[in-house]
Amino acid sequence: MFKGFYNLTSGMLTQGRNLDVVANNMTNISTSGYKADRYVASTFKDVLISRVGNKDKTGAQEIGSSSYILASSEVATDYTQGTLETTGMPLDFAIEGAGFFGVQTANGVAYTRGGNFSLDNQGYLYLPGQGRVLGQNGQPILMQTDKITSDNFGRIYGETGNLIGQLGVFTFADTAVLTRNDQGLFVGGGATVNANAKVHWRAQERSNVELVQQMTQMMSSQRALQSAAQVSKMYDQLISKVTNDIGRL
Repeated sequence: MFKGFYNLTSGMLTQGRNLDVVANNMTNISTSGYKADRYVASTFKDVLISRVGNKDKTGAQEIGSSSYILASSEVATDYTQGTLETTGMPLDFAIEGAGFFGVQTANGVAYTRGGNFSLDNQGYLYLPGQGRVLGQNGQPILMQTDKITSDNFGRIYGETGNLIGQLGVFTFADTAVLTRNDQGLFVGGGATVNANAKVHWRAQERSNVELVQQMTQMMSSQRALQSAAQVSKMYDQLISKVTNDIGRL
């Protein structure tokens, strides 16, 4: 009977965390370049085996088949391409295909798909609230003006046709090395420059969040959370009754 409390409580915690992820996705549905997250849970049995195995995981032995609780496994990010939308703004850029823009933040280089840039007070290309945008050489791009043109490789030209710089597009052999920081940017090592990446000027990549899908997940999680809470209350009442009956004996 008490095992039921473990199952129900873990179910409520799991659905609550899933709702947090869904809510964050829906909040960022209009954020340029945002990539949706997905909450992944596993049973305690699976988590326990992965934790107590020997250094050589191929020799791990199963220690039981009973599933007691659900536990957090990971929050996976969907890096699929969002829709490219023309904005007409001279400092808007969007990457077609794999890759990220590099940003020099106070805590080091971070990466983003959002290309809604501006100029800082010293004339550098800047991601508002984050830091200066990096070129292919890994250095910030000094522009001084927004009267520019750009080609499909992210090369930026001034009013007289002079080359100002080229946007850096950084790729990773495995996006699993990336984690999202508190500012919504990605951090991780092993980035390489893709000189042939296609960059659209006067455009932005929209979020890849599917609103209908997120709403469906939200309603499903809310129902599961409510059901677990109701059954948990029934368990509590039943145990209280059993305890009182035993006390009378």
